[in-house]
Amino acid sequence: MVKIRLARGGAKKKPFYHVVVSDQRKSRDGRYIERLGFFNPVAIGGEVPLRLNVERIEYWQSQGAQTSERVSHLVKHFIKHGEEQAPARAAPPQSKPKAKPKAAEPEPAAEQAAAETAEAAQANDAAADEAATESGAEAEKPADDAGEAKE
Repeated sequence: MVKIRLARGGAKKKPFYHVVVSDQRKSRDGRYIERLGFFNPVAIGGEVPLRLNVERIEYWQSQGAQTSERVSHLVKHFIKHGEEQAPARAAPPQSKPKAKPKAAEPEPAAEQAAAETAEAAQANDAAADEAATESGAEAEKPADDAGEAKE
């Protein structure tokens, strides 16, 4: 049996279909008898979304060819609106640029612990500075004492 159906073409995620007459035993995109038109579901702007040779479709139907469900809808639409009056298709959705991930905000408990750690580190540094100053002063005193004793 002969069928009038869509054969897919185009790139990944950008379909383009040819309306073809083929033996039903052949694969979807396989060998066909005749190409009758095309259907571009993602047509935008001035692109033609649908073009069919209606005379040849009627000829093949008179010879016993069966149309697929989708092709029969397309033929009805084409006869009603024509090529020029096909409804305008909306542009495919534009993907938004991904937002850069923000650094994970630390939890209040973590902030508090970090602040306490910083304060403790500052206190330790201050204590170390005092100890160094005192030991340096004590080291200088005996030297002064020794200098006084010599005189």
